[in-house]
Amino acid sequence: MALPCSPTRHCSLLLLVAGVLLLLVGSMRPCAATLDEDIELIWGASHTYFFMDGPDTESLALSLDEQQGSCFRSKNTYLYGTISMDIKLVEGNSAGVVATIYTISEGPWSYHDEIDLEFLGNVSGQPITLHTNVFANGVGGREQQFYLWFDPTADYHTYTIEWNPKYILIRVDGKAIRAFKNYEDQGVSYPTWQQQRVYGSLWDADEWATQGGAIKTDWSNAPFVAYYRNYNTTWCRPSPGVSWCGAEPKDSPRFDLDQQTLTDLQWVNANYRIYDYCTDHKRFNESEFPKECYLQRAGL
Repeated sequence: MALPCSPTRHCSLLLLVAGVLLLLVGSMRPCAATLDEDIELIWGASHTYFFMDGPDTESLALSLDEQQGSCFRSKNTYLYGTISMDIKLVEGNSAGVVATIYTISEGPWSYHDEIDLEFLGNVSGQPITLHTNVFANGVGGREQQFYLWFDPTADYHTYTIEWNPKYILIRVDGKAIRAFKNYEDQGVSYPTWQQQRVYGSLWDADEWATQGGAIKTDWSNAPFVAYYRNYNTTWCRPSPGVSWCGAEPKDSPRFDLDQQTLTDLQWVNANYRIYDYCTDHKRFNESEFPKECYLQRAGL
C-alpha cells in the first residue's frame, strides 16, 4: 500500500513551490511536449528536478535524504486504460528505500481502489523486490512479489499497468508478470467505477521494506535517487460499436488474454515470483483464502 502520498500522511506540501520549480526548469529547455505537462510535484519539490536525458527525452529525478523524500502525481485521472513509465531505480545500497508507481482513487479510504507497484530496496548485490498489490472497494491484501530478470538499477525499464473491465495486468518491458481477473459477478471486489490518479514516489520505509525491516536505511549513502521518464497513457479501447470499455458486453472476448500473455505469465511465475498471497498457508487456513484464489485454482 503506497501510503506516503496520501494526504493522511501529511505528504501534500505547497504546490506553489512545485509550480515555481516547474516554471524555472521549463525556461531552461526547448519548447516541446514535456513530462511536466502531464504530472505535478506534490511533495519534496526541493528534492526533485527535471532534466533532458538526451536530445528529445525529459526525465524526472526523485531524491530521498534523511529530511524528506519526493512524490509526483498525474494531472489526469483514469477509468480503465494503459499507463506506463520508464524507471531507473536507486543504485548501490538501497536498503529501506522504496520507489513506487501506482494508481489510486480519491474517494473515502474505506472503499478506495489502488493498483500498486513498489520496488523494495536492498543491500548492494542483492535483488530488488517488485511488490504488487490490488485494492478494490477498500479491500486489499492481494500481494504478489517478484524478482526481476535484469538489474533494474543499471538502466531504464518500462513498467506498465493495464486496467480494463476484465483484467488488471502488470507488465515489465512488455512481458506480463501478473494478471488479476475481474470476479465481481462472483462477489469479489474489482475496481469498476472509481477514476484513479497515477502517483510515483521515493520514500523511506526501513521499518518493513528490506527483509521485513531487519536491514535499515544507511543514510551515509544519501541522497538516494531514482529516475522516471516516458510517462504514457492510453485510454481503454472497447470493441467496435461499444461506447466505452465499461459498456463492453460480459461475453465479449475483447479483453481475453492472448497466448503470448499466458506464456509470459507462466514463465515469470515459475521463475521469478517469490510470493503469492493465494499460496500463503501461514497467512490463511485452507478455508480462509480469498475467494478469487479458489476461482483461480478452478481455472474460472
